[in-house]
Amino acid sequence: MGYRRGLTTQKTGTSLIKIIGVGTRKESEWYLGKKVAYVYNASRHHNGSNVRTIWGKITSSHGNSGIVRAKFKRNLPAIAMGKKVRVMLYPSNI
Repeated sequence: MGYRRGLTTQKTGTSLIKIIGVGTRKESEWYLGKKVAYVYNASRHHNGSNVRTIWGKITSSHGNSGIVRAKFKRNLPAIAMGKKVRVMLYPSNI
């Protein structure tokens, strides 16, 4: 969705993510601690592939509508806003 932000500043270290099918804070709590991956294609090949991944982790809920906060190893680029990320269902506490 975008970066975490205030009225005049944005915190690029934390990204906001809307998970499909999650509509409340209580539903989003199950995803806390899960890994997320932003997968994209780069222009240059590296190790036989041009696919790159930025890994992150869901850290907390954001508001009451099921949106979550995620911190990535490298901050997500601005071009990633509105694009899809993959939510991995591990580590699991079941």
